[in-house]
Amino acid sequence: MVAKVAIIGGGSWATAIVKMLSDNVSVKEIYWWMRNEEAISHIKSFKHNPNYLSSVEIKLPESNISSDIVAIINQADYIVLNVPAAFLKETLKGVSAADLKGKKIVSAIKGIVPDENLIIGEFLNQKYSVPLKDILVISGPCHAEEVALEKLSYLTIASTNVELANDFAKLLVTRYIKTNVSDDIFGTEYAAVLKNIYAVASGICHGVGYGDNFQAVLISNAIREIKDFVDVVHPIDRDIKESAYLGDLLVTAYSQFSRNRTFGNMIGKGYTVKSAQLEMNMVAEGYYAVNCMHHINQKYKVSMPICDAVYRILYEHHSPQMEMRLLTEKLN
Repeated sequence: MVAKVAIIGGGSWATAIVKMLSDNVSVKEIYWWMRNEEAISHIKSFKHNPNYLSSVEIKLPESNISSDIVAIINQADYIVLNVPAAFLKETLKGVSAADLKGKKIVSAIKGIVPDENLIIGEFLNQKYSVPLKDILVISGPCHAEEVALEKLSYLTIASTNVELANDFAKLLVTRYIKTNVSDDIFGTEYAAVLKNIYAVASGICHGVGYGDNFQAVLISNAIREIKDFVDVVHPIDRDIKESAYLGDLLVTAYSQFSRNRTFGNMIGKGYTVKSAQLEMNMVAEGYYAVNCMHHINQKYKVSMPICDAVYRILYEHHSPQMEMRLLTEKLN
C-alpha cells in the first residue's frame, strides 16, 4: 500500500521533514502545503525553498505543492502539521472536522494553541473530533539545520496507538535519521513545549552574563521541572532521561541552531520582545508557550520557578538581571 503524506507548513522544520520523507526508500506520495505563493513558484522552478534550508533539494512533482490546504489534505492519509502553534487555528480556518475524518494526524508542532491553552493533540481531539488513536507526535532531539546537513539525528514518534507510531516511523528512517517509538503522547508533547521555555531561560542567562557552570545547574533543574509537571498531568511510568525528554531539552538549550535560545539571549542583552522577534524573522515557540503554561499551571500548581521567572520577564516586563539573580537562590 502506498502511504500518502501531506506536510502543512513552509518553514525550516517542514522543509526538513519533506527531505526526510523524500530520502526514505519506502513507497509513498508526498504533498506539501504552504501559504506563500512566491515560495511555491520558486520551489517549482528551482527545487529549493527560498526562505528556509535553501540548500535542500525539493524532489516533489510540481502538482504536489499547493496553497490549497483542503485539496492537499484530501489527497493524503497522514497529515503532518508543521506550523507555529500560535498560527495553527488560522491555518486550519478553512478545514472542517469532516476533512480530517479518517486521517492520521501527526503533530510536528512544539507548542500550545494560544487562547485554548491546549497541546496540539488535545486541540485536534476536542475541536476536530480526531480520535486520540489517530494522533501522533514527533519529538526530537533534532534540529532542522542538521537534517539539512544530513548529520545523524534521532526522532521519537509517540502515539497511544503504538502500531501506528511504528508504521509512520518507518517512513522517516534514512541513513541519517533513526527513530524511536513511545506511547507517551501527552508527556512527550508537554516536554517539547517546556524545553522551548527552558531554552529561552538558557539564552537569557547567557545574555545577562552567566557562564557554563550555572547553565548546567539551570538545565539540571529544568529537567526536574519537566518531570514534576508531566508526572502530575499524565502519571505513567516514563524515564525522563530518554532522548525525547532530556535529549530534546539539551539540544534546544545549548545548540547554536536553537531559535528559542537565540531569542532568550537577545532578551538578556536588553532587546524588547518585539525587537527580538523582528530581528530573528522566525517564531520562538517558547515566548507563546510560557504564557500558556502559566495559565495551565494555575490548575495543577506544580512548582516551576524557571518557568515563572521567564513568564515575569517576557509578560510582566521584569528585569532579566533581577529575575535571574532571584532564580539562583531557588535552584540546587
